[in-house]
Amino acid sequence: MKKGILLVLSGPSGVGKGTIGAELLRNHDDLCFSVSATTRAIRDGETEGVNYFYKSAEEFNRMVENDEFLEYMCVFGKNYYGTPRAYVESKLNSGTSVLLDIDVKGAMKVKENMPEAITIFIAPPSLKVLRDRLIGRATETPEAIERRLAECKTEIGYIPKYDYVIVNDDLMTAVKTIESILISIRCRPEYNAGLAKALIGEELE
Repeated sequence: MKKGILLVLSGPSGVGKGTIGAELLRNHDDLCFSVSATTRAIRDGETEGVNYFYKSAEEFNRMVENDEFLEYMCVFGKNYYGTPRAYVESKLNSGTSVLLDIDVKGAMKVKENMPEAITIFIAPPSLKVLRDRLIGRATETPEAIERRLAECKTEIGYIPKYDYVIVNDDLMTAVKTIESILISIRCRPEYNAGLAKALIGEELE
């Protein structure tokens, strides 16, 4: 059985990471979205192990101490979120690839803890296009949008640390490019570890 691929997507808010990820998940049955652990309370309609793994603060801290996260962070100084190492490894070992949509610092931490992870930075065609997309969402104030754009410049500085960078000026082109990357990775020897053994042990008629 081939091992799954850990695919990490990062990029500025509004660049289209979520849309790209949703399209990849729709096209590939052997790809799943990573389930995070969190200290926030479960909400109506959510399911343990599907939306999140819900942990108490004590449980989460114990997981941190035991190095059970590939990355974790505190959001707004309130709730913690993290990527459980055991969940990701279980999926990869079963042949299922795992998709992570996280910020640049989280991506670098995942790469540190799991060097085989494939990191892809999704970039906007320009800051003007990104501003127009953020304005078009109509979900944030002008001040918040400017903060997002300032954060974007910091995030762009991480591009050299990524394995790949894709400019999302067309959704389907971006998706197909990522799919091409996955096909290429699938051809690496480390993802075909059992092939040589199977061929050598094969009996010829």
